[in-house]
Amino acid sequence: MYKFNFEPDEFQKEAFECIDNSKSIVVCAPTGAGKTCIAEYAIMKALDENTRLFYTTPLKALSNQKFYDFGKKYGEGNIGLLTGDTSINRDAPIVVMTTEVFRNMLYNTNFGKLKDNLKDVKYVVLDEVHYMNDEERGTVWEESIIYCPSSIQIIALSATIANSRQLCDWINTVHSKTELIYTDFRPVPLRHYYYDSSKPYDILPLLTPDGKLNRKIKPEKKMNYYSRQAKRNNTVKDVISVLHKKEMLPAIFFTFSRKKCDENMEKCAEINLITQEEAKQIREEINEFLKEHTYLENNKNLEYLYNGVASHHAGLLPSWKLLVERLFQKGLIKVVFATETLAAGINMPARTTVISAISKRTDSGHRMLSANEFLQMSGRAGRRGMDEIGYVVVMGTQFQTPDEVAELVKSPSNPLESRFSPSYSMVLNLLQNLELEQAKELILKSFGYYSSNDRLRPVVVQQINLEQTIAKLKNEKCPFNLTTEDFLEFNKLKDKFIVYRKLTRTLEKQAKQKGQKNAPEVVEYSNKTKEIRLAMEKYKCNICNAYKKHIKNLEIIARYEKRYKEVCRHVEKQKDIYWNKFLAHKEILERMRYIENGYPSEAGITCSMVRAENELYLTEIILSGILENLEKYELASVICALVTEDLRTEVYPNAPISRDTRKALNKIKEIRKKLAAIQRDYDIDTPMYINSYYCSLIEQWVQDTPWEDIAKQADSSEGDIVRIFKRVVDVLRQISILPNVSDELKNKCKDTIVLILKEPVDVD
Repeated sequence: MYKFNFEPDEFQKEAFECIDNSKSIVVCAPTGAGKTCIAEYAIMKALDENTRLFYTTPLKALSNQKFYDFGKKYGEGNIGLLTGDTSINRDAPIVVMTTEVFRNMLYNTNFGKLKDNLKDVKYVVLDEVHYMNDEERGTVWEESIIYCPSSIQIIALSATIANSRQLCDWINTVHSKTELIYTDFRPVPLRHYYYDSSKPYDILPLLTPDGKLNRKIKPEKKMNYYSRQAKRNNTVKDVISVLHKKEMLPAIFFTFSRKKCDENMEKCAEINLITQEEAKQIREEINEFLKEHTYLENNKNLEYLYNGVASHHAGLLPSWKLLVERLFQKGLIKVVFATETLAAGINMPARTTVISAISKRTDSGHRMLSANEFLQMSGRAGRRGMDEIGYVVVMGTQFQTPDEVAELVKSPSNPLESRFSPSYSMVLNLLQNLELEQAKELILKSFGYYSSNDRLRPVVVQQINLEQTIAKLKNEKCPFNLTTEDFLEFNKLKDKFIVYRKLTRTLEKQAKQKGQKNAPEVVEYSNKTKEIRLAMEKYKCNICNAYKKHIKNLEIIARYEKRYKEVCRHVEKQKDIYWNKFLAHKEILERMRYIENGYPSEAGITCSMVRAENELYLTEIILSGILENLEKYELASVICALVTEDLRTEVYPNAPISRDTRKALNKIKEIRKKLAAIQRDYDIDTPMYINSYYCSLIEQWVQDTPWEDIAKQADSSEGDIVRIFKRVVDVLRQISILPNVSDELKNKCKDTIVLILKEPVDVD
């Protein structure tokens, strides 16, 4: 067993033993419990055995961090890095990569031959595997596990989830022998507090020793936003002052708005949180950093760093966030105001986490935090080896009750849900290597299909209940031992009798008016009516007291049977939802000749290597020739419109875009219109973006307009601009290596990438 400078916990030793015995493992443990040490054990083992290990993470920033950390620990020559736009020492024994890169590698595209890429690879670490819950990207983890060769040991590291056993059993089914390593032990235990603004100079324990809500905590008073009291209150400053007084800093203060992060930072700038020695160190660190990143010298947030406070969110430049992370890790920043994205694996542990509210705004309105979201954020509290206790402080607001907070704190973790979703590239990649039936087997290996019984359990229960209710109603006991068929026959006769009786009376009335007696048609209908009545009497229903109840039951049965058929259809559709979606994508590709005779055509091979929201849409644009004759800045501009989806409506930039860019976008709108009509025919709703908001900015950037001028023109933040520009680079990089694309366009893409990747866009 390999040595650590601490005594490993029991769950870590159990994991080491499984790795030694060539078993795959799912490690499910709280944030901060020490899951990374298990991956490091496998790293040391791989280096010792002269085998290789892939370490995958959900975020490029996290991959960069692990690359840096492992390089210091195990030697830079032993560590490689593969992200969407970076390739360093890719043949190293330990290669850190994003999970998307690993998935793409398993598809046998973009990164060379699979057998070459996986040569000598014995272990793959899937860090933060609970990202399978991610709405947009969760399918990547499922695909990686399904396609990973069974000869490779999977080391899946997850935060606490409710169905860890189910996840482990699924990997055991689709991959290889897998053991669950589970612990709810935290090396640094957490204590939960509540900030009640009626007691501005203190924080109160949230729970009593027996786990009940502390009754000293009072709900926040409802206040009008414009009231004097609301304007006078500075609860953020108050709570940070309390934490400082109680020596509970450094802290991460989580809020769910970028704007609020910046506002909160400004509110706390006047508090004296750092010593003179720390102030000196901060200046030295910042001066050193600014030598490499001179464009940050006039950053408006710089003054706050000198006071020991900072904000951290996606709207900030990557280099700025890097500076904040470094200062915080060195204990020089005392409070970071951050959005919840900071909770996703970045190495910034704190003594205390403050959570501003237990609800957040989403595209579909406000909702309460899930137990997993709360655990992820609160789990950042407590630094192993530095703190005996981690502190979690929840801020009181008028939109939540203390009881709701206590309930959330005590809630168990949520289960992991499948986000598996077949796509155009998945269909094309599978059909390059497998027959249709083999592809179906693979699709049915998904965690979504495996867990569908749990997902459909409420509907199946409803189905069973309806079935039992219908059977019970149909088996209602008849006093005369008649069957349901007899009863239905009686009802037919009764309906017929009512019709004939009405006709007979009408005919009798007409005959009387004409002075006729014993008219033939009257006699005929009268006799027929008597005949039907005698036939009815044989069934005894006309003298049965239960008849009305039975007739009502028949109506209820008809309603229930209709509902039962609907539920059955829903269950069948949901059971095969993944395969049906796969077939729908396949039929669209066949209709557009990307698949011919069951195999991808040349265009299909090109599309199979594209990674985008809608691979078919992007491939149609690439192969249409629209991009061929554009200038470099126009090429960047057109691609920029295709990767911008953030804004809810198509808005126009402040500065005009070039005429050729506009022409190209108009042609692309025709492609989108055609493909949208085809997708509708197959009930597929994969998005296709055209949004020119950032186009003029990237046109100017490629033509060497200074960054300061670019940033001034946009209403959005610098971080958003950088993120969109990097998406453009990712698409251009893909085009530059696609088959069936002209060398001229490939070279233009490569040249355009160079023109985009200048400071500060080139910083990860």
